[in-house]
Amino acid sequence: MVRSHIERFGVGSDGRLFRAARTGRLTSNEYSEVWTEARKAVLSEQELRTPLADVPYALRHAAISLWIKSGMDPVEAAYRAGHSLAVLYRFYAKLLKGGSAAANRLVELGLSARRLGPILARAWPTRPGLHRETRARSETR
Repeated sequence: MVRSHIERFGVGSDGRLFRAARTGRLTSNEYSEVWTEARKAVLSEQELRTPLADVPYALRHAAISLWIKSGMDPVEAAYRAGHSLAVLYRFYAKLLKGGSAAANRLVELGLSARRLGPILARAWPTRPGLHRETRARSETR
């Protein structure tokens, strides 16, 4: 989508992807007008009466929230958002709380894998000396 936009409209002399009608920086007034029209184009009448995506920043906030709730490592989410970890925790702490059940499930999966490891090894034994044979073959190449 971005490539298509660049092919159709190009970029500004300063490399900006979006520019004002008379070139240069977009002012908040221009941006707000376009945003309002975009909301009208894609939202239902009922949605328009709500604060859903009322400002462009709401989409950024929604994306970061989705990353966190999807289980993305907070360090990675902070990096992608251009935040420090401290800023991420300050603004998104409420999303990070309450993840105990999900965290407990991950721990249980990890513990189950450790318990199942020996059982799986007995169920699918490897041929004796296989590791030694593989190593010997790789050394002769």
